[in-house]
Amino acid sequence: MNAKDMISDELKYHLLKLLEKDPNMSQRAISREMDISLGKANYCLHALIDKGMIKAKNFYKNKNKTAYTYYLTPKGIEEKATITFRFLQSKLTEYENLKFEIEEIRKEAAALSGKHNA
Repeated sequence: MNAKDMISDELKYHLLKLLEKDPNMSQRAISREMDISLGKANYCLHALIDKGMIKAKNFYKNKNKTAYTYYLTPKGIEEKATITFRFLQSKLTEYENLKFEIEEIRKEAAALSGKHNA
């Protein structure tokens, strides 16, 4: 497994979602939107290109030669669907765990409040 296989599902999910919404988004805008470094944005984009999930097109007539349009490939669309499902499951599990933890803290706070008032 190489390093580019180590990109988290959450990072892939957010990046694929951004590119699906705005294929013309610059790497700088991606880094700002995702709150990651420009280098990490570049690394992640190249990893997704290497895996065949996105294609980058540079339009030769464009005055800005560094501007690319990033397209999700059929593999990228399929991967986004898979990741979306896993991401949803992860967030639902996290939500249930937080609900349980909050309830435990409420019970503890109520018990401490009762001892404090006694």
